[in-house]
Amino acid sequence: MIEQIRTSLFHLLLIAALAGLYFILPEYHSGVLARVMVLAVYAMGYNLLFGYTGLLSLGHALFFAAGMYGLGMAMQHLDLSSSLGILAGLITALIVSAVIGFLALRTSGVAFMIVTLMFAQAGYLTILWAGEYTRGDEGFVIQQSQRVLSGIDLSDAGNRYFAALVLFAICLFIIGWIVCSGFGKTLVAIRENEERARMLGYNVQRHKWLAVIASGVISGAAGAAYALLFGYVGATFATVQYSIFPLLYVLLGGAGTTIGPLIGTVFMFYLIDFSSELTNAYLLVAGVALILLTLFAPQGLAGELRKRVMPWLP
Repeated sequence: MIEQIRTSLFHLLLIAALAGLYFILPEYHSGVLARVMVLAVYAMGYNLLFGYTGLLSLGHALFFAAGMYGLGMAMQHLDLSSSLGILAGLITALIVSAVIGFLALRTSGVAFMIVTLMFAQAGYLTILWAGEYTRGDEGFVIQQSQRVLSGIDLSDAGNRYFAALVLFAICLFIIGWIVCSGFGKTLVAIRENEERARMLGYNVQRHKWLAVIASGVISGAAGAAYALLFGYVGATFATVQYSIFPLLYVLLGGAGTTIGPLIGTVFMFYLIDFSSELTNAYLLVAGVALILLTLFAPQGLAGELRKRVMPWLP
């Protein structure tokens, strides 16, 4: 109970700090931070599967795209409101993650990585194949008039920032609750020693499947929010690149920590942003940074912070 209270207070302080930053930062950086918070939610979903359960997926872009296209297609072709579009995105991500999890968890280790990558690539090719409805590589724009939620215009920079913050806050508290719950403790036990967890009587396969579903729905929520807040749905978000991004965010920020995904997303986003102004080989700079952090901070930035300064960090 004390652990949950301390975790909740820490998360509340973090959310308050992010809210205050909007009134301090220049317009450009507040816009960047809104995008970062949505992508951090995506990384949080990935972290639940990788950082807490120990399952390395290379196909999470499929879940992100499922939420994005679930919302986008519902609003574009069925003329649904944004609130119903969000629901459609979440349901799409739920169905996709449940099916993919059921099939992919028949494998383990490297085979699981390959299978998730294959499913994600199949999803990307399906988007291209259904170009008549998805507009293929070109994608489609969600009109400004459609990006209204409960009377709030999400195309406005301020509204967009605080909508992203609300999404981030909700998902952060959900992750915090999961981590402190018996379910979360079981996931960590599976990560540490799957056979021992099975010997203790836990249904390991069921817990892993539920972890895939929870991870997929959170990632899908990020995809739906990205489409609604920034007004674009495109096949680029279903490519392998967007499956690698959350892995990088989590590794840099700290796998198995609640704030690691945010730290990693901020670090990587600004590293690429600044280095791209200096050279076209900005991905090389990102790669070197990742190698250095892996060598000198193998637990990620938040992981090292927990190890050296804040052992209570969730």
